[in-house]
Amino acid sequence: MSRSQRRTPHEKVQERRGILLIILLLLLIAATCLLDALRDDIARVEYPKKYSAYVEKYAAQYDLPAHLIYAVIHTESRFDSSAVSVAGAVGLMQLMPSTFRWISDDMLGERLPDGMIYDPETNIRYGCYYLRRLYDRYGDYTAALAAYNAGPTRVDTWLDTPGMTDENGCLLPERIPTDETARYVPAVLGAMAQYDALYPTEDPTP
Repeated sequence: MSRSQRRTPHEKVQERRGILLIILLLLLIAATCLLDALRDDIARVEYPKKYSAYVEKYAAQYDLPAHLIYAVIHTESRFDSSAVSVAGAVGLMQLMPSTFRWISDDMLGERLPDGMIYDPETNIRYGCYYLRRLYDRYGDYTAALAAYNAGPTRVDTWLDTPGMTDENGCLLPERIPTDETARYVPAVLGAMAQYDALYPTEDPTP
């Protein structure tokens, strides 16, 4: 090697520093990827897909996004099949006993025992059935979810109230006058967005 090709001690130090910098950058990239993966894993604990066999089955049967049903269950009961609200709503999708009886006896003619409202499969099936009827009635998820929480009578009144709908006649979430429902609708829609983000290839919301 000629004298001109020999590296000086200073050049060798600079070369080692360059290699070290590349290694540190690669480690930083790997750590960032790992943190992103851990963040998603933690988020999936908060937004699980429990009772997936029932959710997927009845969401498909009633032509609803499965992520919407997961979001409703997450918001309503946090996947606790024994949950009972202060108002008396029961189970995973927090059905009122009167709604359960109406679906069971009047709409489906099944006449199930009252205790079946706690059964996860039945609760999800009836919740999907009811939500589908509400969606067919109103044509958008905002009004359907508002009616799921507050009842169709209130939503009908809100839709007839000037200033509570957009130019297409759809209910504006920010105009909902009932505090509980005003919190409920964005909570469900936000949870659905989380499910879409965490499980992007499985059931993107249309």
